[in-house]
Amino acid sequence: MNLLRFVISILIPPLGVLLTVGFGLHFVLNVLLTILGYLPGVIHAVWIIFTKR
Repeated sequence: MNLLRFVISILIPPLGVLLTVGFGLHFVLNVLLTILGYLPGVIHAVWIIFTKR
């Protein structure tokens, strides 16, 4: 399942975070990071996916 979330977070970072932790602070932060730049959103999404097990 982590592999699927990883692939989703590369394509659409907020969706990967949403599937991992749900709607909350991390999701909103990821949306803002993705708006500011695609790469920060991807890095944050991957971080969240692999630290929240």
